[in-house]
Amino acid sequence: MSRITDIYRRIDEADRPEVFIALRSRDEVQAEHQDSLTAGGPLAGIVLAVKDNVDVAGLSTTAACPDYAYVPSADAPAVAALRAAGAVVIGKTNLDQFATGLVGTRSPYGAVRDSRRPDRISGGSSSGSAVAVALGFADIAIGTDTAGSGRVPAGLQGIVGVKPTLGVVSTDGVVPACTSYDTATIFAADLDLANRAMAVMATAQGPRPFGPATRLAATEQPTVAVPADLPELDDAWRDAFGAAVGRAESAGLRIKPIDLGPFLAAAKLLYEDALVAERYDAVGQFIDAAGTESGLDPVVAGIISGAKRFGAVDLLRARRRLAELRTEAMAEWGDADALLVPTAPMHPTLAEVDADPIGVNSRMGTYTNFGNLFDLCGLAIPAGQVDETGGTRAQFGVTLLGRAHDDAVITDLARRFLDGTADAAPAAWPEAGGALATELAVFGAHMRGGPLTHELSDRGARWSGEVWTAPDYRLVALDTTPAKPGLIRDPERGRSIQGEVWALSPTALGEFLAALPAPMMLGGVELSDGRWVVGFGCAADAGEHGERLDRTRW
Repeated sequence: MSRITDIYRRIDEADRPEVFIALRSRDEVQAEHQDSLTAGGPLAGIVLAVKDNVDVAGLSTTAACPDYAYVPSADAPAVAALRAAGAVVIGKTNLDQFATGLVGTRSPYGAVRDSRRPDRISGGSSSGSAVAVALGFADIAIGTDTAGSGRVPAGLQGIVGVKPTLGVVSTDGVVPACTSYDTATIFAADLDLANRAMAVMATAQGPRPFGPATRLAATEQPTVAVPADLPELDDAWRDAFGAAVGRAESAGLRIKPIDLGPFLAAAKLLYEDALVAERYDAVGQFIDAAGTESGLDPVVAGIISGAKRFGAVDLLRARRRLAELRTEAMAEWGDADALLVPTAPMHPTLAEVDADPIGVNSRMGTYTNFGNLFDLCGLAIPAGQVDETGGTRAQFGVTLLGRAHDDAVITDLARRFLDGTADAAPAAWPEAGGALATELAVFGAHMRGGPLTHELSDRGARWSGEVWTAPDYRLVALDTTPAKPGLIRDPERGRSIQGEVWALSPTALGEFLAALPAPMMLGGVELSDGRWVVGFGCAADAGEHGERLDRTRW
């Protein structure tokens, strides 16, 4: 049985017609899948589902509103990048209409149910995308995120959801929700596949979505902030988050409780103040003109139409208040590498949402609404299960939030959390997707665990493993206090020397070089595999006066 045949068999057997708004024919997808495998590429053979507010050429974009539908002639850049890398689109997925909601029920195409417990919500607004991945209908799926739409459903479905820094992935070809705070996201069953897909999606914005100072990893001994209080969580969900914090500590992350008050205050601005006016700017004219048979969801229409009550002065005041809260929040954040929060505070039933659609939705955004308002990057990851009343078990997830452009930092932290180790790992997606990086070979106190490792780690350098030089080098103990190793190229008397390679940004390398004391210097070093990388050396005269060491490691 072919892979595509198996996927369509699963779709038929699952009987979840609410997941897809448009599903391509099996024969068409099978043919493209075979072509993808033949052509190769970083995502060859990967099956992709696309949220139906993101354009796919030739497939209708509805944003879950039938009368809004149009057929684009070109893929959105994010879709085009994934397809060029080999991904094959299987169909367009359901969503909370106009990406307005965190529950996944606000759609005339049906409420998207949880992948495991059909009486529960899926989370939204990227509901169909998350459930498609959770049920194995697709390997990866594009979502969008303004208030948590790429994180909440990931948490409830037990999968990975990546919300990049605003502006890193192109939102061209995406129906806007709040233009200032929208971003495209990726869902995948595991972090490695999500990392690969995001590396490709980052190229949709152009060759350099990250600047020369981008940090490539977390510090050697990272500090992670956590909420001192956990509003909206019951005892069982609090216990689950406590277990996640303990798991983070076991992985070597230092925990710093902070007051989440200014974060939570900012979260309320997105729907309860003038910032919601951006939603009216996006689709308000369509909603005002739409007839009773247009397929408008009444809750969504009420939220967006209600934004007309705000004026320009209201919006300016809301943005000023947001800036004030961000200053307060980042002061609380302080020197932490990231913030760890529950992805969602609960897992409601469909009946609970029907009874209180606004209130439940608001609670679902407790730990997500502020993320894009503060321009934080986010990574939602599975963190176990919650024992709920009645003997059922809910998926529990946590989200790592980082400062703008610290996407590689939170990816590194997520890997440590999931794997329980800080060993060498593949480059995080910003580096693989175009963030500038230089390899640096080190041979002494800067090696991992040494007294000077922090000079690299604190600058966001990524440890990428042990190496050996070509057999043309020797070490001397320099006449310094404390003694430092001097690496000297000496083909006649040399041997292969053991060291490490770190990757770091151009800015970090420049800062490191500027602070390097004499007689140390940086230059080209040949490795045993024939590569030349930037590495430690020393002035020739200093090496001649140093004590020659008859060993291969400092």
